[in-house]
Order: sequence, then structure tokens, then C-alpha cells
Amino acid sequence: MKKWAYSLAILTFMIFTYLFFSYEKDFVIQLDHMFSKLLAGNDFITLFHYIGETKFIIFVALLLLIILWLRQRNYRAMIFVLLTIALGNVLNQLVKNWIQRPRPELLDQLTSYSFPSGHAMIGLLYIFTIAYLLSKALKTNNRIVITIWVVAVFLTFLTGLSRVSESRHYISDVIAGWSLGYSWFILCVIWYESTVKKVKRNS
Repeated sequence: MKKWAYSLAILTFMIFTYLFFSYEKDFVIQLDHMFSKLLAGNDFITLFHYIGETKFIIFVALLLLIILWLRQRNYRAMIFVLLTIALGNVLNQLVKNWIQRPRPELLDQLTSYSFPSGHAMIGLLYIFTIAYLLSKALKTNNRIVITIWVVAVFLTFLTGLSRVSESRHYISDVIAGWSLGYSWFILCVIWYESTVKKVKRNS
């Protein structure tokens, strides 16, 4: 990863920390209401919520693990996938149950807590994990790598916003999910790249 990616992870963790302590402040509440009105009922954005559905993510994660196992025997990458997606989901649930922020008022609303958004956080984690591993496999082709990351950011962005358009989350939940998700992703990347370097030094 580029050096700026690690600096960005510090910034995103600061953003998450701010929202963690400030989601009930007037500024954040006004921001939530503004985006709720702006995005509510947007059918195009709403379509992207399917990308962040739990069943779909589990399917993609299992498929990715199978490919890494059968085709590459890349056990470190398999652990990396489990750290980013599976453990990332555990982290999301722990924070949600700690904060216990109610979701927006809506008929037939989900019963789970709102902060941070799972679609935003886990959506970022599994999409970025795929983009990262693809980038490693195709590192000699910069144009394709850049395209992969542009698509990954685009999908992550719309997947998170879909929860605001559906009134399932506030925008602050989504921003917190993106922020914590990215910071966790970079921590996992640091672990992965450090283990790869150790293997290369010892070989």
C-alpha cells in the first residue's frame, strides 16, 4: 500500500472517534436530517444495498477463500480475508451493541442498532479486500489496478449511501462505518504485508 493510505487510516479513525462521542450533538443531527431528506427514496442508490447484504457478503467471502485455497494455496491471504471481513463484522457488532443508537423512525424498521452502519463498514471491508488482493496479483498493470480501486471506492460509496436512501441509517452511521472499516482494513494490511516480508527475508 502507498504511504498516504496509512496516514488516511489515522484520519479516518479520528473521524470515527469524533462521531463516536458526538453523534448526539446538534451539528451531527442536522447533518443526518439534511442527508436523509436529500437521499430518501432514491431508487438508483437503493439498488446498491444488495451488495452489502449479509448473505451476499458471506457468499463472496467463501468464494474468495476457496479460490485462495485451491488455486493459490495462499494461507496468509485466507487469514487476511478472515481478519478483514469476519473479524471486522465482529468489531462492527461490538461497537453497535456498545453504543446502542436507535435507527431512524420508520415503519417495519430493523431491530438492530444503527451506529456504525454494517453495510458501510463490512461493504468497504470485503470490497477493499478483493481490490487489494487483485491489485497484488496484477501489480504490473497500473491502469487495471487504478480501475479496480476506482470501482471499489464507487461501489463502497453507493453501498453505504443506500442505507440512508432506505432510511435504515443516518449519514453519520455510514460515515462512521466507512471510517472504522478503512482503519481496520489498513491494520489488517499492515499485518499481512509484515508477514509476507518476514517470509521473504527468511527464504
